This record gives sequence, structure tokens and C-alpha cells, in this order.
Amino acid sequence: MRQIPFRIGAHPINWVGEDVKEHGEHTTYEQILDDMQSLGLLGTEMGRKYPQDIDLLKQELAKRGMQLVSQWKSVLFSDPSYREEELAGYRAHVEFLKEMGCKVISTCEIGGSPQFDPRRSPDQKGVIRLDETGWKSLAEGLNAAGAIAKEYGLTLTYHHHGGTVVERPEEIDRLMELTDPDAVSLLYDTGHAYYGGADPLTVLRKHYDRIAYVHLKDIRKSVLERAREEQADFITCIRRGVFTLPGTGDLDLQPIINELLDRGYDGWAMLEGEQDPAEHPPYEYARKALDYLNAVIIKKAGE
Repeated sequence: MRQIPFRIGAHPINWVGEDVKEHGEHTTYEQILDDMQSLGLLGTEMGRKYPQDIDLLKQELAKRGMQLVSQWKSVLFSDPSYREEELAGYRAHVEFLKEMGCKVISTCEIGGSPQFDPRRSPDQKGVIRLDETGWKSLAEGLNAAGAIAKEYGLTLTYHHHGGTVVERPEEIDRLMELTDPDAVSLLYDTGHAYYGGADPLTVLRKHYDRIAYVHLKDIRKSVLERAREEQADFITCIRRGVFTLPGTGDLDLQPIINELLDRGYDGWAMLEGEQDPAEHPPYEYARKALDYLNAVIIKKAGE
């Protein structure tokens, strides 16, 4: 691949589902890391199959010349009664990522989510949107968590995400408006931006100064449209294959890659496409994604 200012890695969710546990259930972490190494990918996020022992995890990454970039951290800051407990958990998470040499923390509010909020029962449907009190509490909690991250030299990057209270474009805007830019950055995700009803390029341009981490994800628009018509929830969308890797779906990511190149983005960009690996072989799809990115870069270089 041609030299580009940002670093390309991959999320293990392409091999083993995080939200749909049966996807890739029998895949080993060794296979995931070996595939990434073979593809020339030097960065990965934490996955549920990876070793929990820090020494072993470091050893497995080091022998493949790879590094851990981040790990998802759910938070429940929208409810102030959870604040202290959540901040304690956040500090522990930061300490782990610091030990692993990470610089960014993928962070997402789960309050109100039918899939992720522990206060909700499985039969409850739909996201419960935040009221004014909830927004205020969320912003305060994120600012406090971001301050903890800064103590350790890390950056809180907020992951706008389907099926949560920050998925729509106006919700991303509001979160950015309410939070402290010195404490809270944005994890920009192309697929989740589109899933939430935004134009991904618009989100990128509007909030570029807050972006510290990127997930490159594609969408199968026909799958999403049908799911919307049937009012399917987020997990159902995953099972149906709404997401895929760059260059294998329907999003035109070339303007987005060009924008990142033009602006000199130099952080990590993770290839991500949560789907059934039995139907969509992750190594093959990651290779296609890399070929797609290479073609975009070559095209831009020739302009």
C-alpha cells in the first residue's frame, strides 16, 4: 500500500462478533492475529477472544509486530446515580490501555439502549432518547472521564453508535457542543454515521477538529432500507449483514479518504465490518478493503 499519513489497522469484530456472539464463535485469537499480520495490518482493537492476561497479550502482539490501539468502554453517565461507579470502572480501563501502550479509548453511552442498557429488559424495544437532565449528566460524566484519560496521556474518543442515544447527526452535534473539547474527542465511524441517518462526509467535515480516531465501515443500503421498513433493531441489522468492510458495500468512501488525506489525519483508522464471517470470510474481505483503499490513494495521487 502507498504511504499515507494515517495508520491502517483492523478490528477483530470482522472475525468474531461482539454483539452477535455466534458469529465466529469458534475462531481463535491466534487465527485473527495471524490473518492481520499476513495482511500487513499492525494495529488492532481488543476483542473478546484475545488473552485477558496482559503479559500474554503483549507477547502475542509483539511476536507479530502489532500493537493494541484501543478497546470499547461502555459507560452509563446519563444516569447520575451511576457516576462514581462508572468513573472508577473507567479509570481501571484507562490503566489497562495505558499499560498496553494505547493512546485512544473508544467510549460509548449505553443508557437508553435496548441492547446495552443493563436497566432494560430484553422485551423492551427502541432507544429511550435523552431528556435535558440526561444530556447534562452524560456531558458531565464524559468530561470527568476525559480528564481521567488525560491523567494517563490518553484521549477519550466518543463512539457515535447505532442503537444508542448518540447515533443521529443532531445527537452527534449536541454531544460535541455540550462536552469539553479538551476532554472529549470523537471516534468517527463512517458506517454508524450513515446508519444513524447522517451523510458521513458532512459529519467528517463538521467535526474534523474533534476527531482523534476513525473506523472505516461500509453499508449495504438495501439491507438497511428493508430493516428500516420492518423497524428492525440494531442486533437484527447486524445479523442481516447491514455492515461490511470498505469497498464491499454501497458507500462511496473515496471522498472521505480524500478528505482525511487532504487534512493530514495521522491517527489510526480501523477496517471494520461486523458481519457473519461464515458468509463473509474476514481475511478475504479485509484484503478487498485494502485493495479498495489502495485504489483510492492511487487515483488521488494521479489527480
